[in-house]
Amino acid sequence: MHEDIYDRVLKAVVERVAALRIGDPLSDETDVGPVNSELHMQRILAHCANADADGARRMLGGGRPEGEQFRKGYWVAPTVYADVTPELRLWQQEVFGPVMAIGRWRDFEEAVAMANSTEYGLTAAVWTHDINAALKMARRIRSGHIWINGSSMHFLGVPFGGMKSSGVGREEGRDELLSYTESKTINIMLS
Repeated sequence: MHEDIYDRVLKAVVERVAALRIGDPLSDETDVGPVNSELHMQRILAHCANADADGARRMLGGGRPEGEQFRKGYWVAPTVYADVTPELRLWQQEVFGPVMAIGRWRDFEEAVAMANSTEYGLTAAVWTHDINAALKMARRIRSGHIWINGSSMHFLGVPFGGMKSSGVGREEGRDELLSYTESKTINIMLS
């Protein structure tokens, strides 16, 4: 986030994430459920260990949630790291878990360069009150799915998929149906 608002927004993000309710994914009272397997949990926890070793500032989480009910199953506490830079592994890798990496930028060009500095490009989110600036940034970021002033919403019929090393093709739209087809061409030359 922009350096002028970094500390204030970081504090608000940490407070918001700390208030998330962890528990039964079938309950309306739950915000965050378990991950899908022990292997997935171990990968996420390894990302957290790498972030700690690389010098990212852990603000919250980074392990299993506290409490008896979380000792069994595949739980990862919602996690926030601050001061993450493009050189760190947490910036460069796809975590696919409840881990947020927050970095600081000074100007538009630096923000775009930071967003594009990874080999991955599944999703991105741009937050601003200036729609023109948001569209300008969205056009420059090499990501397959970009939200403006939101995150993680999927809409019926809108293709979803990444760029660079983040997946092949698109899901959730017509392109996904076409991926199940195979074209065959027969050319006949008549004399």
